[in-house]
Amino acid sequence: MSTELFFQKIRTYHAISQEAELAWTKILRPRTYKKGECFITEGQLPKEIAFVVKGLFSQNYTTDAGDVVIKYFFPELRLAASVGAMLNNTPSKYTIVAIENCSVLVYDFLEFKNLLLTHSDIAAFYIKYIEVHWIIEKEPLEISLRHYDAKTKYGEFVQKFPQLIRRLKKHHIASYLGITPTQLSRILLANK
Repeated sequence: MSTELFFQKIRTYHAISQEAELAWTKILRPRTYKKGECFITEGQLPKEIAFVVKGLFSQNYTTDAGDVVIKYFFPELRLAASVGAMLNNTPSKYTIVAIENCSVLVYDFLEFKNLLLTHSDIAAFYIKYIEVHWIIEKEPLEISLRHYDAKTKYGEFVQKFPQLIRRLKKHHIASYLGITPTQLSRILLANK
């Protein structure tokens, strides 16, 4: 599996040198997941990050009542991981499961952290990635999911993830939005 796509995406956050690319390439491993297979399971001590070359993952957790709640989707060109658990060296509170067959490039988080010490350009990428996905994207999303009505949440979902609408089942979207499939069906009927 070519690493070209991976580094094209990395460079959208920060330029990295050929030396850094070579060092990072040495820890990349291709892997595939069939639909329904887990990259990370709830309760597991996660060790790796996956770059999605092809396919789609969802990140979810199970409530005390046994309901599965989707927290996030990882389509192509996204990094999938349970970063909080890796940073704290604690079991993951989330499961990351393949919604479609997936081809990924994985790398060990501790090996990656070692690269940060020797390659300032990789460290700059990491900082920019965290800023974009953990602060700039996350704050408005949390407000939307907690304070808006179902119709508004669905409208924002369509606007943010138009490429996912045809790839997801209604129950995936409803779970992500925190609404029932019946509520979603009503919204879809009203929008026709």
